Amino acid sequence: MISVIIPYYNHSLTLEKTLLSIAAQQAVVTEVILVDDGSTIGKLNITELQTIIPNIRIIRHSKNKGAPAARNRGLLEAKGSAVIFWDADVVGVPTMLQRMKRTLDAHLEVDVVYSNFVFGPKTFRGQPFSYEALTKRNYIHSTSLVRARAAMPWDETLKKLQDWDYWLTLAERGSSGYWIDEVLYTVGQRRSGMSKWIPSFAYRAPFRWLPYIRTQVHAYEAAEAIVRKKHGI
Repeated sequence: MISVIIPYYNHSLTLEKTLLSIAAQQAVVTEVILVDDGSTIGKLNITELQTIIPNIRIIRHSKNKGAPAARNRGLLEAKGSAVIFWDADVVGVPTMLQRMKRTLDAHLEVDVVYSNFVFGPKTFRGQPFSYEALTKRNYIHSTSLVRARAAMPWDETLKKLQDWDYWLTLAERGSSGYWIDEVLYTVGQRRSGMSKWIPSFAYRAPFRWLPYIRTQVHAYEAAEAIVRKKHGI
């Protein structure tokens, strides 16, 4: 069984599409753990959600603690042999979990299976797993399948780049990954999270000095420095 852990915070506009895509997954047994991280709008009704996914359950935080805390709470409840931290704005193709689980089962030497994905107009491609390459940039999205025995808590002190930190830490503990060179899901655009992604050219002068871009660049570079210091890279 795969434990699908969904951190949720005010995602009412995207959650239905996300759950429908999970319900449509082919030939995979799942449990779905939805962690409502102190939402203030779009309160969830478990009875309504169970009409989409009968085996879904909700864990509620009384206040917003951040996605890493929500993922960790779900991980404590997970019973599957593999877990996937499925963001609440991710819509997977029907064969997504089947492809990932078959790959994980076929490659006993790896603990993580990841794929390409689409965000807005851009396709984000991964690459063959390499710790050295991972120290230079993150190429693994948080929505990747992890063998349960290797899964670990997320660092709740980090506000950005938590996924990069997570994969670096797993690699430092001896885990490796396998890349499926296919687009298996799309990430919805919203006001938080990946919707703040800006193209790489914006980090170069003169674009980086525009007010909005300057704020985003400074926040990213500060977060990057924290992760690099933590891992000594």
